[in-house]
Amino acid sequence: MNFLAVDTSSDYLTVLAVKNGEVFSTFLPDCAMKHSVTLMSAVDETLTRANLAVADCDFFACAVGAGSFTGIRIGISAMKGFALATGKPTIGITSFETLAYTDTKGEKRLCLVNALHDCYYACGYVGEECILPPAYLTEAEVLALVDEGYALYAGAEIPLAQKCDVRIVSPEQGLLLAAQAKARAGAFGELEAL
Repeated sequence: MNFLAVDTSSDYLTVLAVKNGEVFSTFLPDCAMKHSVTLMSAVDETLTRANLAVADCDFFACAVGAGSFTGIRIGISAMKGFALATGKPTIGITSFETLAYTDTKGEKRLCLVNALHDCYYACGYVGEECILPPAYLTEAEVLALVDEGYALYAGAEIPLAQKCDVRIVSPEQGLLLAAQAKARAGAFGELEAL
């Protein structure tokens, strides 16, 4: 399937265009507070490299949170606009799924998004199955889950890494894998912020 996926939920910006199985990506690691200015040019650049028109996409995918309130809405608005213009479906992908889908082995993983002030948005997985629903946790609560056997995953450096092992994974790779898995499962629907 051909598709366009974006993640504007964090300090970084990810844009993926997939055409006939080939992946073209743009990843800007430090895009905080600039998503509204950079998203459409990054989409255009990525689609151009893929030689893919918006109309040729089978679906549009977007990170729907947790994360930056404004960033999430920028991404959702852009993908909803493309979907409306083309009549194609959308897939919402949580920020947690962009972390969880990078490693679908059997270990218990706690996917973390920095919520600042020593707190985190968190969600637990085994494989692609959510076993701990999204929650807002203090650092102490996260450390208690580490004691229960959860491995910690994040898409960028977080303060908690100074106290325990945090695996930094590629949110770009996770966005791709989550979009592909959800498309295979037919998980199309309205884009709404988490």
